[in-house]
Amino acid sequence: MIKQLISNIKNKKSFLCVGLDTDIKKIPKFLLKYDDPVFEFNKRIIDKTKNYCIAYKPNFAFYEDSMDSLIKTVDYIKNENILVIADSKRGDIYNTFKLYAKSCFNTIGCEAMTVSPYMGTDVFSKVSKDYSNNFFIVLALTSNSGSNDFQLLKIGDKYLYEIVLDKFGKIENSKNQIMFVVGATNDIQKLKRIRKIIPENFLLIPGVGHQGGSLSDVCSELLNDNCGIIVSSSRSIIYCSDGTDFDLQAGEAAKNIQKEMESILISRNII
Repeated sequence: MIKQLISNIKNKKSFLCVGLDTDIKKIPKFLLKYDDPVFEFNKRIIDKTKNYCIAYKPNFAFYEDSMDSLIKTVDYIKNENILVIADSKRGDIYNTFKLYAKSCFNTIGCEAMTVSPYMGTDVFSKVSKDYSNNFFIVLALTSNSGSNDFQLLKIGDKYLYEIVLDKFGKIENSKNQIMFVVGATNDIQKLKRIRKIIPENFLLIPGVGHQGGSLSDVCSELLNDNCGIIVSSSRSIIYCSDGTDFDLQAGEAAKNIQKEMESILISRNII
């Protein structure tokens, strides 16, 4: 799976993930005449952005009342050989977490899922062996102000998020199966420290675009020889327009980001 991801990044000259945070209250009104407006919106977004991204990330919070829309969306994406990340933030003890994994990977058909680290590494050590071709993306350092409550607690000479990175980075086959969520709006020194702790793991980076994160700052500190990052953008792509051309505008936004990413990958001799 990791080899396929790296290959797709190089072939598409992109490390963009489009977040499908599809809110029926925000989609263009003309779509409401369709039997499944959420899926219709997603399908059109996918059609116009699929050439510029290597992943899609449906946030499960937007689909709790429309799981059929989510499953249809995932099925539609899978025809395009693009990574599907379940932004589900699951976490529990082994006997229940394995059911979350089964739901995300087998029932819904995603290939990666975001997870909470709070239950410890033993859960993931067990489940990751059952799903050796899937990714688990561990919440590490987010961008919201509440991250100060726990993630930035100092334990000895380390922050809690650094301990999370260190422990999950040492799980067997970690570099091939474990990614980490790192918010783009964190300061440069934190980003440098993160790459020192986990030099090879891929990182999922939300916060570029609408939330104000800098793509150049993220890339300067977190890119590695295999690229090593997936940058997620949601609202700044999918909600570019509320008119009948919303999908065309989304495609242009994705294309502009991809072109910037291409220049960065070339400058770092990754492609």
